[in-house]
Amino acid sequence: MSGGAGMLGRLFPPLNTPIHDWVGRRVWIIGASSGIGEALALELARRGARLALSARGEARLRAVSAACDAAAGASSTAFTGALALVLDLSRDGELEQARDQLLAAWGGIDLVVFNAGTYRPLRAWELSAEAVRETLATNLIGTMSGTAAVLPTLLEQGHGALALVGSVAGYGGLPKAAVYGPSKAALINFAEVLHLDLAPRGIDVFLINPGFVATPLTAQNDFAMPALLTPAQAADAILAGFARGDFEIHFPKRFTRVLKLLQWLPRRAYFALIRRATGL
Repeated sequence: MSGGAGMLGRLFPPLNTPIHDWVGRRVWIIGASSGIGEALALELARRGARLALSARGEARLRAVSAACDAAAGASSTAFTGALALVLDLSRDGELEQARDQLLAAWGGIDLVVFNAGTYRPLRAWELSAEAVRETLATNLIGTMSGTAAVLPTLLEQGHGALALVGSVAGYGGLPKAAVYGPSKAALINFAEVLHLDLAPRGIDVFLINPGFVATPLTAQNDFAMPALLTPAQAADAILAGFARGDFEIHFPKRFTRVLKLLQWLPRRAYFALIRRATGL
C-alpha cells in the first residue's frame, strides 16, 4: 500500500507546497474576528505561527488577539503575540496601510488568508442594488484588491501563499443565495486564475470551500443546514488541507462531494433535485 501511495504521489504531486510546520510562519488572517477566521487563528497560535489578525471591529479583534495569546500559552515557545490590524476591505487604502505596518514589523509574509465575507439570504425578487454592492465589495472586490496589494511582496520574496475562502454556494445556483452564490463563484474562478499564473513563480494558492459552518452569518438561515460543522472542525479541515498541499480544500466531504456530483447533471435534473431538497 505504501509503495502504491508513493507512486501516486510521484505521478500526481500536490498542487501546492504542503505546510506541516507552523512554528514561526508569518500568517495574516483577514476576517479573523469570529467564525472560521477566529478558530483558525486560535489553532495556529497553538502551533506557534506568527499571527496578524484583521477585521472591521476593533474591540472584537483585540479580544480574539488576546485569546490567541492565551491559547498559545506554554504550548508554543515560538508564539510572540498576535498583531491586531483593524481594516475594512471595502475601504480604499486601508489594506495597504495594514500591509505596510505588517511588513515593518515582520519584514515579509508567508501566508495571507482572505476570510472576510458577508452573507445576506436573498431570493431573486428580494434583490436590491445596495445588497449587490455590499456583498460584492466585501466578498469579491475586497479579496481581489487585497490580493493586488500583497502580491508584489510575495513575488519579490519569491515564495509565499494566498488562501481564499470561497463557499460551496459557488458551485451552482442555490435558493437564497442570489448575490452570495455568484460572489463566491467568481472567487473560485479568481483562485483558479491565480494558481495558473502564480504557481510557476513559486507562489501557492489555496481555495477553501466550506459547506455549512455554525457562524454568525449562517445563524441567519431559517432552514436545516446539512452536515453543519463547528468553526473548530472547519479549522481542522483547513489545516489538514494545507498539510496535503491541496489546491481546493472543501469540507465536509460527505456534503461537498454531493454538490460537486450535482454539477454533472443536466440542468433539468439539477433544478428539480435542488427544489426538492430545499423545498423552495
